[in-house]
Amino acid sequence: MTGYVDENAYNNEQGARARKLFAAVVLAALDDAIADDKKYGNGAEVIARWARSRDGREVLTCAGIDPNERVVTGLMEFVRRGVRTSVALSREESERRQQAELEAQAA
Repeated sequence: MTGYVDENAYNNEQGARARKLFAAVVLAALDDAIADDKKYGNGAEVIARWARSRDGREVLTCAGIDPNERVVTGLMEFVRRGVRTSVALSREESERRQQAELEAQAA
């Protein structure tokens, strides 16, 4: 019985690692689209085309993200903001964003 539990825990851990790996691929695609947006001005269209493609849908699914149109719209909006993923995921950026929202509500 112990071997069965250990095997399930190992498989679950492996699945979590695979999801994280595919999530990193999604973040890299977002960074590439942001770079394209700054250089050529077409980053939102690039990420939308990728997310709607067979490969993009497969990567999003493996990352645990449902590849629907709402997700595509969210990815496009993220690219339009132009904030790199490493900055957007940092604590300083989230605190700055939260402070800006509080100031906007107070005004």
